[in-house]
Amino acid sequence: MKNTPNKNDGKLLMKAIRQHEFGSPEVLHYEEAPIPGLEQGEVRIRVHAIGVNPPDWYLRDGYKMLPPEWQPAVSFPIILGTDISGVVEAVADDTKGFSVGDEVYSMVRFPSYGESKAYAEYVTVPASQVALKPVSIDHVGAAAVPMSLLTAWQFMIEVGHDEPNPLQPYKHEPVPLDGKTVLVNGAGGGVGHFVVQLAKWKGARVIAVASGKQETLVRNLGADEFIDYTRITAEDVVHDIDLVIDSVGGPTTGRFLRTLKRGGALFPIFPLGFSGTEEAERLGITVSETQVRSNGRQLAELARLIDDGTIRVVIDSTFPLADARKAHERAALGHIQGKIVLTVA
Repeated sequence: MKNTPNKNDGKLLMKAIRQHEFGSPEVLHYEEAPIPGLEQGEVRIRVHAIGVNPPDWYLRDGYKMLPPEWQPAVSFPIILGTDISGVVEAVADDTKGFSVGDEVYSMVRFPSYGESKAYAEYVTVPASQVALKPVSIDHVGAAAVPMSLLTAWQFMIEVGHDEPNPLQPYKHEPVPLDGKTVLVNGAGGGVGHFVVQLAKWKGARVIAVASGKQETLVRNLGADEFIDYTRITAEDVVHDIDLVIDSVGGPTTGRFLRTLKRGGALFPIFPLGFSGTEEAERLGITVSETQVRSNGRQLAELARLIDDGTIRVVIDSTFPLADARKAHERAALGHIQGKIVLTVA
């Protein structure tokens, strides 16, 4: 496919993955869509690669895991996705800091529930959410970074925003990591493999929990100990932990409360379904989470950590944009090692 946009009735068109209803991966259609117009404060990016993240399939499915009153209203057709790496194609006349031809990456307008529109050949992004991509990795590697590494960073290092959290009345506060023991559940996954590396960078002793096939990878990323959850139940053998970061989360995350010492903390990346608030209070354990949000300044800082070798990006698999259905089917199989990425011709 040529990079030159198509035209139809005078409108500039691109290829994108759109859906016209909620449902399984079969609702994802590779079709033509209008190239987004450029607004003030934005840059338009010719996309080279797109990171695939859990919110993509949550939205595709209609956020069925949320209570009905929390399910966002969207206007079909919608284009999924938030994480992109590509080249600046146009810059609004009021926008400084970027030029046509810059290689950049971004997490686009998250959270926004259908307004990110990243599964496409072109996307417009507020300049404040964009950073020059790491020079040491290609677009596939860069597209794998934004949501997962920003999530780990905002949970562990710096929240970077003051938006209220609808799931807890208090602000999330990262905890000091130097000299602490940190257990990472889901250590081989998209967020987990970054959590392991950030914890080691900050001087923590890391106990990683993942499937056995991920042991070599996770140890190479810096884990001091490894627990194969298919053979050993972590909460039966681990105690007196300072911090648990559960990158899997969900209703079962409360089982890690008994691994923590009094004064410790549990950070569930996906907190919905947690029911151990009273037990946590009785044990003197802080349970806290935050909603990851787009932040170009933090992405610029993370690019430096990638370029100096502090952070390594792991790719599970890649699929052409036209095969987004297959990418979502791969995600549904689980046991993802690093990130799934879509490529754009």
